[in-house]
Amino acid sequence: MIKKLIIFYCLLQLINLNAQKLHSDNGDGTYTNPVIYSDFPDPDVIRVDSVYYMVSTTMFIFPGVTILKSYDLVNWEYCTNAIERFDFSPCYNLEGCNRYSRGQWATSFRYHKGKYYLLFMTLDEGGFLCTAEKPEGPWHIKKLSRGFYDPGLFFDDDGKIYVAHGYNKIYITELDTNFNAISEDVLVYTGDIRPGLEGTHVYKINGYYYLYCTYGGPDGFQVAFRSKNIYGPYEQKVVIRDDSYLGTGLHQGALIQTQTGEWWTIIFQDGGAFGRFPSLQPVTWVDDWPMVGIDGKGVITYRKPNVGKQYPIKILPTSDEFDSTKLGLQWGWNHNPVPDKWSLTENPGNLRLRTVKVVSNLREARNTLTQRIFAYYSKSFATTATIKMNIDSMKIGDVAGLAVFQDPYAFIAVKAINNKKYVVMVNNGVQMDSVEINSSVVYFRAMAEYGTGRAYFAYSTDNALFLKIGNNLNMQFNLSVFTGNKFCIFNYPTKTLGGFVDIDWFRINVLPISDMN
Repeated sequence: MIKKLIIFYCLLQLINLNAQKLHSDNGDGTYTNPVIYSDFPDPDVIRVDSVYYMVSTTMFIFPGVTILKSYDLVNWEYCTNAIERFDFSPCYNLEGCNRYSRGQWATSFRYHKGKYYLLFMTLDEGGFLCTAEKPEGPWHIKKLSRGFYDPGLFFDDDGKIYVAHGYNKIYITELDTNFNAISEDVLVYTGDIRPGLEGTHVYKINGYYYLYCTYGGPDGFQVAFRSKNIYGPYEQKVVIRDDSYLGTGLHQGALIQTQTGEWWTIIFQDGGAFGRFPSLQPVTWVDDWPMVGIDGKGVITYRKPNVGKQYPIKILPTSDEFDSTKLGLQWGWNHNPVPDKWSLTENPGNLRLRTVKVVSNLREARNTLTQRIFAYYSKSFATTATIKMNIDSMKIGDVAGLAVFQDPYAFIAVKAINNKKYVVMVNNGVQMDSVEINSSVVYFRAMAEYGTGRAYFAYSTDNALFLKIGNNLNMQFNLSVFTGNKFCIFNYPTKTLGGFVDIDWFRINVLPISDMN
């Protein structure tokens, strides 16, 4: 076993997160893209009075269907997770199957006559509509008689309701007030630039119906279609095709008009292992076409939208001392949680994770708590998660620790074997290293480097000196999972139930990239 002492960890308390850029707002009237440097893909954005709301894809994470809010389109904060759990298939409970890559995605967000609407589909269960009187909820979900691929919900001036949908072939379907189809699917356009036309949103602006779509993929680009009739015929225009920043295209999102009359779009950009990042781009109307960016290029640093006043800088939360009786909105469980197997009140100030179901690996484990990883605008820093865990109440065969999860995944954990405990590092299901420990408390650390795509792991018994263990995880964004890599806290049994661990805290720091290999 080869271990390297990570000397620079001793400097942790000397490093302030504020030394590294944590937010898009530059504090001088400008912002820098991505507007959120983390996994908030497939955005749809609306404005209601002076508040902007954004929904994104969370796939198999619950509470999910995350809604953010902002007052200036730059500084975002959590509003709610619209769906607490998804009880429409045993696969969402990891009961012999799963919904990795196949859950909620590409949700359409609309506000109409005092009510908020979220329309989405899953590949296996079909279409769903969520409604609420206010964006914070409560949200009510119902299953529809059918689903619509990448739906774009639209309420017309004459009271009619439509949805645009489809992949390669884009259809318009009229709905009744119960959101059941009352017309045939009318084909209005077949993608003719390349395969992959999708992500449709519908707008009516200055007498034109606009379909705002993407030709998807890592080099995706954004197009607009327009017609004087909802059913066409439609003209097509490429409004931005630029992959000069991050090496990936800007595409799929929403058009937004500010209260001062400016037009903007929030679309996303594939960012590799950490997921897909929202990008805020200016829109200029040229001959009734919404042209994105400046001179055909997406902006990186640019002036903030004019919304009539200035608003304070916001930073989305990450660290958690687990002092509340409710989980913060940054957290979500890998598939539906089992409510009586976790607690913030049994041992106040700690997250208690009880074992739920005997499984053989992390992908099958119930009650794995996850959080997005942020890149923080630098490729020379690593986003570092550290947890403090009490392991006295583990049972033989239990595995509890901290993971970086996608496909592949890796973790550092304590494994209880006979009457001993071992720190182990597992890389994509294969144990790479182990060391016996004799301590009631262990500190685990996972460091994820956006710039190199590496993640690596270390442990400590005193939170001062950390020892690296195992090898590096080469992070990927794999469509078999279809979300960015996440930090995960877990405790699963391989032999019997009854054990538990207490996590005192979860803390994020941003540290310089080491030269470890």
